[in-house]
Amino acid sequence: MKNPVVSRDEWLAARLALLEDEKQLTRRSDEIAQRRQALPWVRIDKDYQFDTDEGRASLADLFKGRSQLIIYHFMFGPDYKAGCPSCSAIADGFNGSVVHLANHDVTLAAVSRAPLAKLQAFKQRMGWTFPWASSFGSDFNPDFHVTFTEEQQRKGTIEYNYVREEPAPAGDDGSEGEDIFATMAGTDTATYARERPGISAFVLEDGVVYHTYSAYARGVDGIWAMYQWLDRAPKGRNEKGVWWRRHDEYNN
Repeated sequence: MKNPVVSRDEWLAARLALLEDEKQLTRRSDEIAQRRQALPWVRIDKDYQFDTDEGRASLADLFKGRSQLIIYHFMFGPDYKAGCPSCSAIADGFNGSVVHLANHDVTLAAVSRAPLAKLQAFKQRMGWTFPWASSFGSDFNPDFHVTFTEEQQRKGTIEYNYVREEPAPAGDDGSEGEDIFATMAGTDTATYARERPGISAFVLEDGVVYHTYSAYARGVDGIWAMYQWLDRAPKGRNEKGVWWRRHDEYNN
């Protein structure tokens, strides 16, 4: 539907009505942020180990001397040939934020299951500088519900975004009709879908790491910068299928 064309005064009246709703949304968002910060903590006793640019590291080491850590669970499985295109679009916004967060006692890092060498090569290709650790061989991804097994896929015991998913149809391993994202990641649909995106937050207090928050699926939407811009563009998200690519794959 085409938008009506009106006078400046009519536009202003409509804009002011919307502004009141936007203010209510902002206040509600502030309230929800406070509820996130008021969540109870869970002590992390397991000794998770990661491969980083600086060598082997514990979860506490990923804090890099700060008291808060936010991890983006980046979809890049060991069998992927490239990082998930959606995660890549989200991660394009990390470089500029890392330094500001670091100077506010927060370390921002990505974690994926692919071996470190794959992550380093892709990071160089993308021109990224944010910390990116490999959890290859660790229970970290399964424990935080962002990596699943073939058996879980088949039996329908995957619990993602706090909801149990339906089992795959009998005889369907997900490999037929490959998803465009799987193709872009260089793998089949079933393998691609065993990795999931998310955010997890942690705090380090008196030498002990605590898990404070995790979000998945559309819960990650708020950090996807391009969508925040599109939501303010005249035509909005205006999506018909998958339109985005990794930033070095566009024609212009």
